[in-house]
Amino acid sequence: MIFIAAKFRVLPEHADRWPEITAEFTEATRAEPGCLWFDWSRSLDDPAEYVLVEAFRDDEAGAAHVESEHFRQAQRTLPPYLAETPRIVNATVPQQDWSPLGELEVPADPR
Repeated sequence: MIFIAAKFRVLPEHADRWPEITAEFTEATRAEPGCLWFDWSRSLDDPAEYVLVEAFRDDEAGAAHVESEHFRQAQRTLPPYLAETPRIVNATVPQQDWSPLGELEVPADPR
């Protein structure tokens, strides 16, 4: 899968509305057949920073996302709300879902 984490520093006056501003883009991306997940989180340290964690099935699904109309629309509409160019980590990993974090394993409930 293609695994991506991207940091978006939003202008402070738009930070509280970022989920609303990105709602159509998020919904359309999640509906793509090759999208495994597309999840936003807000930084606990900087309320103007959001982290997007996304994954696509393979290179073809990632390419389809970047070539989609909703991606092109986001390229036009999102930058005015940003304080800087988003930063990204992009990697291909040999799995299709999250793996359990064995170091913090939660025992099964014996009841």
